[in-house]
Amino acid sequence: MIGIIVTGHGNFGSGLTSSLKLIAGEPTDYQYVDFLSEYSVEDLERELNKAIDALKDCDGILVLSDLGGGSPFKTSVVLSMQHENMEVIGGTNLPMLIEMSMARNFVTDVKALADMAVNTGKDQVVRYVFQAVNNGPADDEDGI
Repeated sequence: MIGIIVTGHGNFGSGLTSSLKLIAGEPTDYQYVDFLSEYSVEDLERELNKAIDALKDCDGILVLSDLGGGSPFKTSVVLSMQHENMEVIGGTNLPMLIEMSMARNFVTDVKALADMAVNTGKDQVVRYVFQAVNNGPADDEDGI
């Protein structure tokens, strides 16, 4: 199975994990790393390495971070260069995480899973647009 690490600023990782557990149950081969305000980048790197080590028996690792270009993303990218079969994505949302957590049961290629994550993340961003409903008589009716 492909392992997943969720990381981001503040309690992004633990917060998304809480929501994932509520919706989809307890994930396996899964770690989260929060980047707390009192952490340095070195602390973040240490915690990410612990998470990577915990998933060393997985077929690959998909890292889902909050902001592309932020410290959790950049640190994960640097670490991915030292590990085989590791992909890093920025801009993670909850629908993406839920889908990837479940898709790991049948997708065994980490690159394919990363592609699926990006597509799901984009597809699940929606905007509600209010459209008024006209309940008046149609133009071709005489009314009552």
